[in-house]
Amino acid sequence: MDQALCGDVQVERILLYSFLQNCRNCRFTEELDSLRSQVMVSSPKSLFSVEIDDGELQTDGNRSGRFQNGEPDSVVQVDVFQIIGAQLAEIGDQLAREIQPRVVNDLVLQFVNESLSREEVMRRLANAVEGLMQTVPREMEPEKAKLVLAMVLAKTVANKMPSLLQRVFNTTVNYISQNLHHYVMNMG
Repeated sequence: MDQALCGDVQVERILLYSFLQNCRNCRFTEELDSLRSQVMVSSPKSLFSVEIDDGELQTDGNRSGRFQNGEPDSVVQVDVFQIIGAQLAEIGDQLAREIQPRVVNDLVLQFVNESLSREEVMRRLANAVEGLMQTVPREMEPEKAKLVLAMVLAKTVANKMPSLLQRVFNTTVNYISQNLHHYVMNMG
């Protein structure tokens, strides 16, 4: 997977990383630390923006951080998505109690099965999210519920088997990017 900053997936990476970093009772902190360099972006030019240099100099001397998502001039602030991820982690900790161990165990088996394609594993994650939608409070927006459930499932699978964090992380980022990207961008 391309780790370049010009891809729309970067926001989803920042959001999921922040979510996982702020969850309680995580057994995968060492593995999460190894993901930090792939996710968190800082450069001498900009510490708070996902940066695509368009040559525009800001009043503070930094280059502008623009994100290519089809909307010119949209600035994506890393710190905003870190805060959102932390807030969603609080909601996720509450929803995690409703997830049956069988659902997590089934997903662990899917992630361990290396003969399954990325697409098939992502489809099974999507099915698990859909199956858990009935456990979400009715007043929660469906997109927000799917986002939080996907991230909670990533957390619970990684807690069960920390060595799967990289695969779980990438699969969840792809799921969010393909299914909830516009919702995530609107959150920021």
